[in-house]
Amino acid sequence: MPAPTLAALVQDAQAQLGLLSRHLLDRIPDELGGRPQQHLLLDAWQRQRLRFAERFEQALTPLLEAAARGEDPLHRKAVSLDTLSLVDEQQALQDVAVAHVIQAVEDHCRAELHQLGNFFAALRGTARPRKNDNPLRPALFAQGLLQALQPVQLDPEGQYALMRAAAQPLAQGLSRLYGQLCAELRAAELTPLIAGSTAMQQSDQQRLRHAGSIFQETVEPATLDSLARRVDAYNSRPQRLGPAVASGAGGKDMLSRLYDQILADPELLPPVKALLARLQVAVARLAMSDISLLRRQDHPTWQLLNRVAAHGAAFERADDAGLQHFLQFMDQHIGSLLSQPQPSAAQFLQLLGEVDAHIGAQARRRSESSASALALLEREQQRQPWLALLREQVQAQLDDAPDAQTTPLLRQFLHKVWARVIVQAMVEHGQDAPQAHAQIALVDQLLDSLRLPVDEAQRLRRRAELPALIQKLQAGCDSVALPAPQRQSLFDELMRLHGRLLLGQQVAAPQPDQGPKPDADPEARLRQLLSERESQMPSRWAHEAVDRGRLPTVPVTLYDQQLGADPKLALQTWIEALRIGAWYHMFVQSQWLTAQLAWVSESRQFFLFVGQDAEDRHSLTRGALEQLLAHGLIAVLEEDDLVQRAVATLMQDLSDEA
Repeated sequence: MPAPTLAALVQDAQAQLGLLSRHLLDRIPDELGGRPQQHLLLDAWQRQRLRFAERFEQALTPLLEAAARGEDPLHRKAVSLDTLSLVDEQQALQDVAVAHVIQAVEDHCRAELHQLGNFFAALRGTARPRKNDNPLRPALFAQGLLQALQPVQLDPEGQYALMRAAAQPLAQGLSRLYGQLCAELRAAELTPLIAGSTAMQQSDQQRLRHAGSIFQETVEPATLDSLARRVDAYNSRPQRLGPAVASGAGGKDMLSRLYDQILADPELLPPVKALLARLQVAVARLAMSDISLLRRQDHPTWQLLNRVAAHGAAFERADDAGLQHFLQFMDQHIGSLLSQPQPSAAQFLQLLGEVDAHIGAQARRRSESSASALALLEREQQRQPWLALLREQVQAQLDDAPDAQTTPLLRQFLHKVWARVIVQAMVEHGQDAPQAHAQIALVDQLLDSLRLPVDEAQRLRRRAELPALIQKLQAGCDSVALPAPQRQSLFDELMRLHGRLLLGQQVAAPQPDQGPKPDADPEARLRQLLSERESQMPSRWAHEAVDRGRLPTVPVTLYDQQLGADPKLALQTWIEALRIGAWYHMFVQSQWLTAQLAWVSESRQFFLFVGQDAEDRHSLTRGALEQLLAHGLIAVLEEDDLVQRAVATLMQDLSDEA
């Protein structure tokens, strides 16, 4: 039997869509019917089930056709400023549901996915299979399931629960589909190709060994102090007859052993490893005068190595332009450190600061084209709070000008309309922008123009100033699109008032201002009620357990000894510690990606992440980040990993040799 091609396997999978959709039709009701609390979901499902198979196949067909052409069916298009949007809590909830489905399928079909991954990796000529190399990966079918279930009339929580209920039926159906594809590969005598991957097996063994080295040492943790004691004990063992060991060689032996472990780390790309190897000379010279180097894990030297390794780990290819730019920067800045016969910790700390500044500046440059749009979006979210504050301020300005000849129409204009004009300027240009301050100052200018002139000179000056004042008022009305009838009434009133005042005539005494009436707008009241309701509704899905062991990097730790078991405090502390320039693995818009934090709003409510491709941008609200974090769907590229891994593996090596 000839070896199947990528297109042939994808077409075979497409031919089985009918069987897969019918399997889901049969099994999803069983999942829903077995739980009394899901009867409402079952009713909603029954109303849409007749069209589910059609929608499921329609959602997957274009994705599989793209896969058959050799394209990535889940490739995310670059986001332009015109289409830039926020991932909010609702979108994050969809991502959590998709991630749950993917996890269920991977757990159920691990062997089949491993074999298919090896086959597709071989077709692409890559030594190690990656999930995205598989055009039939579970994420593809999870996305199709999400689209097929979206027409079901449910709120976001219900949609999430329905996706969870459909996860196991989909996993069972895909197990048969994947099994048949693997059988085709074995029939084509490709068993040696798909049976195993040496690189993956070695990686799995290393991860198991790393985990064992951490959890085995429950009495003596994997720290530099523990390592020093272990090395001293190792070096003090009874030795065979031979050359005497020089005094103090234990410390040197520890450093050389530790650095060997650092350079042997398989997660380092070759150019990053070469950069760290160049720094070894300076580190060895520092160790001769700074005894804290081998005692303090927070030493600036180790922080520098961790920072370099973490930044380099964000790139998949050694020839990536971003990585090459970073390496060039390092080459230009480590020369003075390497030339010192006895460098100091302060010099490593200075270099660490320069590296942080460079990474942060690079991240900000990558976000320039989107940061302004996101800042505008953030300010838009502040429109209603700002409007309430500005109306209070305008009312205070009116109260401070009792001698201004105002009328109820004019006071209502300033309080209702002009407050909107000021807020519009704040949204467009910034809260403290000159344009916003100019609109605030215009209130005082208008009130001043409505006072009786004290003499002829003031009357003439007032008359000369009125055209410019009226022009500014016209521009402000344009900014909020004030309807023509309201605008005409306002300016007719101003013309009457200014005409009488310029003639020296007193305007009728204004009625006492009782303050603004309660806003009777039914839509505003409805928004307020909905906001109050949503703020009181618990979110059960934000606290469900998620297996973080499947993350591509070490998951974020939500709880530690200082935080205890307060999840809200843990979430808040982690988000407040986010640093521009740091890299993260995150599950956003139904796919895993590696992205760099490039911008944070002033209120820390909006965040912009930029992928390795500068056009790959992801903007998230704080609430969305909290939901991803609570479910283990965002993980920082841990900066402590490099040295910590080296310490842990070296301690394990010494235990094995003892």
